[in-house]
Amino acid sequence: MAEERIGRCLCGAVEIRAFGLSDTISACHCEMCTRWSGGVQMGIEAPEGGVTISGPVKTYMSSSFAERAWCDICGSALWLRNVAGHDVGSYELVPGLFDNAGDAKLKRIVYADCAPAGFALAGDVQRISKADYEKEFDHV
Repeated sequence: MAEERIGRCLCGAVEIRAFGLSDTISACHCEMCTRWSGGVQMGIEAPEGGVTISGPVKTYMSSSFAERAWCDICGSALWLRNVAGHDVGSYELVPGLFDNAGDAKLKRIVYADCAPAGFALAGDVQRISKADYEKEFDHV
């Protein structure tokens, strides 16, 4: 049986229980994710059927295929989830919800060539350009 991970927002009003939480983190530097996160958006995938959410959650359809969610009390970002197209059936949960980022490690950066000049994510990770990402996946 997979280990259950329990995550919480800043104020603790939203609790997320996840079975099957990935051990990898994906980061994104696209314009939408940058605006949403205030920097770089990061996510840990979890299967929709393995995630239970309780508390005051608000969602916003940020594109024709994806929603973003946050705690309605403290504003903590919770997830990005495709509701149409690629990756339907899974969440990209924000690593900061979980102690030690759920023990996940950064493995992939998409829109890597769009990262701000003032900072960079280090390490030996897969880096996917905007052009390469948009050849294969939905984008806005």
